[in-house]
Amino acid sequence: MLPARGNSPTVEGGCGSIGNPTASEGAGLMTNATKQKAHISFVLNGEPAEVAFAPHKTLLEVLREDLALTGTKHGCELGECGTCTVLVDGRSILSCLMLGVDAEGRDVETIEGMAEGAALHPLQETFADTGAAQCGYCSPGFMLAAKELIQKSPKPSREEIKEALSGNLCRCTGYIKIYEAVELAAAKMRGEPMELPRESVFGLE
Repeated sequence: MLPARGNSPTVEGGCGSIGNPTASEGAGLMTNATKQKAHISFVLNGEPAEVAFAPHKTLLEVLREDLALTGTKHGCELGECGTCTVLVDGRSILSCLMLGVDAEGRDVETIEGMAEGAALHPLQETFADTGAAQCGYCSPGFMLAAKELIQKSPKPSREEIKEALSGNLCRCTGYIKIYEAVELAAAKMRGEPMELPRESVFGLE
């Protein structure tokens, strides 16, 4: 940041570059800039959390780089793939488009917070049982978006599932197994029995 016009420092001797900071002043300004950090307090996966970070960082970067929660994935970083989805106050949010400072006082849930102790969340179980997670890179975003859906609509239709997950992209599964995994998890959470077609689990014979 250059000094304001009219208050420019002068250089003794008369031959310096008047109005521009010297090398040592410039280094000092850069050092001060890098030392500036944002500090927020919020709830992360059910626990109070505090973190300091460079204020330009997105929530995605804060989670991965400053809090070591790497389950939230880097994808397009343009808000188009859904890979970085997390829940903020119970709503699906693309963490690559949200600044970390905006998480102040909010309730943030990542894939690391879905399980309860050693017990997997029903969505985690059904994604594994149906083969909905193949390479697995997109799975955290899908599961968190699906969790929001089931909380709002405990018995979602196939069309509701498609709509809720339409912002999440998968290159592996063709989506059918993902939809079936969500249907199965919703049934488990309602306490209702549900069996998928045999080919969904074992493949066509």
